[in-house]
Amino acid sequence: MLAAESISPSAIKRIAKEIQTIQTTPLEGVKLIINDDNICDVQAWIYGPEGTPYEKGHFKVKLAMSNDFPNSPPKCYFQTKIFHPNVSASGEVCVNTLKKDWSPDLGIAHILLTVKCLLIYPNPESALNEEAGKLLLERYDDYAKHAKLMTSIHAKKSEETTSTSNPEIIKKVEKKNDKKKKTLKRL
Repeated sequence: MLAAESISPSAIKRIAKEIQTIQTTPLEGVKLIINDDNICDVQAWIYGPEGTPYEKGHFKVKLAMSNDFPNSPPKCYFQTKIFHPNVSASGEVCVNTLKKDWSPDLGIAHILLTVKCLLIYPNPESALNEEAGKLLLERYDDYAKHAKLMTSIHAKKSEETTSTSNPEIIKKVEKKNDKKKKTLKRL
């Protein structure tokens, strides 16, 4: 992961603006995680879409911003272990949006929504996980069973990914969010 110092000031401003936009208009099924110490450390929780083997899962993803973002795409990694054709054992995501179809006009919100869509529509033709890709094509029920099992083991809820009725945790999260908003306004 590159530190913010190695990314151009214009890229940092763009990242900050995109993060502020996502905070103002949240993405459905996605919760952005803000790192107050490094604006270029872009992470999010992606909630498993209903009707998929990933349903009820909470998957943490990380975007590794390149030093010439947005001219070149970031790399995207699942930090939560997942059984998916387009996710390698190390968590790297393979999707055309982050490769040949990249355009500087695309942004963080588009990437996060594209990754969420991969949970609904995996692409076994560009599989990084050959076992998952083969199962998806040949024995979908076995694929779904394995993906559900991995989701139930590795993608459990945490206090940061869900709302809670505990007032102390709510106050802590709200205070943290207020601090993040003030940091973004200064940029």
